[in-house]
Amino acid sequence: MWFLKLFAVLMLCLLLLGQVNGSPVSELSASKVRLRRMTPFWRGVSLRPIGASCRDDSECITKLCRKRRCSLSVAQE
Repeated sequence: MWFLKLFAVLMLCLLLLGQVNGSPVSELSASKVRLRRMTPFWRGVSLRPIGASCRDDSECITKLCRKRRCSLSVAQE
């Protein structure tokens, strides 16, 4: 009887080991990064004021992100 228990445990370990080795772990490249999707409500609520830090134009209330800050004008350097 102990032989069957040992066999079952070994088979379970082999199955789990195969799952770990076969799992895809890929690094995200810049082209594969997905943009965040928000509903129109949360998009409007989460817009940032002028001078706040930002990553892209969609985060600012003015839709202008320059030098990682929400800007009021396009020509600001």
